Amino acid sequence: MRQILGGLMLLASIQSYAQYFPSEHWHEGYLVSNDGDSLRGKLKYDMESDLVQLDKNGRIQTFSGRNMSYFEIFDAVTENYRQFYVIPFSVNVEYKVPRIFEMLYLGELSLVSREAIVNEAVNPSSFSYYGSTRRLSNVFYFVYKDGKVVKYENKRNHLMEVMGEKSKDIRAYMKKNHLRSDKLQDLVRITAFYNSI
Repeated sequence: MRQILGGLMLLASIQSYAQYFPSEHWHEGYLVSNDGDSLRGKLKYDMESDLVQLDKNGRIQTFSGRNMSYFEIFDAVTENYRQFYVIPFSVNVEYKVPRIFEMLYLGELSLVSREAIVNEAVNPSSFSYYGSTRRLSNVFYFVYKDGKVVKYENKRNHLMEVMGEKSKDIRAYMKKNHLRSDKLQDLVRITAFYNSI
């Protein structure tokens, strides 16, 4: 019994370390400051604090959403270039703050996301061991061409609300192509279709 419990604890810890969190790693890339300077080097970002660190030849500089507009990285694990923009985001009716968003689809209606590392309680079996694991969570947003940012609720009805007058066409497109309103790849396809009609 003790060996099974120990094995489960080891497996849980291995899984938590095996999870890849891009924000905890340095990536080759470049950053564009608000002054228009393009700075190349290794980048590490923190969306919760809206900060980016730039390591250029061993010299580390820190940029906030207030003094940069864009950065791009090459994620060696996923083997993809990823683009991030700083977008003014309303925290209340009268106040906007610059926040970092990853661009997933750019168009008249854009799809962006913010990632966070969340801790979840784990109960792997009926044993008394409880632990926690960390996982990557993405929150999606739609950005209209006028700059309005809407947090997406991952619900079909909310998606239709976001799509507005094109919702009837979107609903038919989703049905024909068996697309879901809560899957990243499907949301990108839906956003692309929205921009094509």
